[in-house]
Amino acid sequence: MALKMCAVPFAGTAQQQKSLMDVIDKYKDVPGALMPVLQEAQEIYGYLPIEVQSMISDEMNVPLEKIYGIVTFYSQFSLSPKGKYKIAVCLGTACYVKGAGDISKKFQDKLGIKAGDVTPDGKFSIEDCRCIGACGLAPVIMINDDVYGRLNGTDEEVNEILAKY
Repeated sequence: MALKMCAVPFAGTAQQQKSLMDVIDKYKDVPGALMPVLQEAQEIYGYLPIEVQSMISDEMNVPLEKIYGIVTFYSQFSLSPKGKYKIAVCLGTACYVKGAGDISKKFQDKLGIKAGDVTPDGKFSIEDCRCIGACGLAPVIMINDDVYGRLNGTDEEVNEILAKY
């Protein structure tokens, strides 16, 4: 099994670990409780690095391979932390046919990361998504709650958008 390692070092706090242990204690004897534990763990840490998965594995006596399989199967879980500014590039049909794939690549190149990753300073993360629900503005990206539509994907446009953050 090849584990995907995150470029940003794990920096969990003692308070986060205590919160995780409280969650595990709450569900430890509940059959089928692994999913709620993983969901609450992600709420605590913002993502599920291998260190957190290992703690859950040890405390719940569940093989790490099973936990990793669940975390990598369900799209609700993330192995990487999200940036302070989360860029979501819509690759739904309307956006894709209007060049959203190229726009995603421009942001990735400018930030020096791939989709699904976070910049080393933790400032930006980028994800490709299936639909933002603003098809009339295609192609569209969101940065946190800000929507940018009718993009052309020029270097100048990408630089102007990123400069706001």
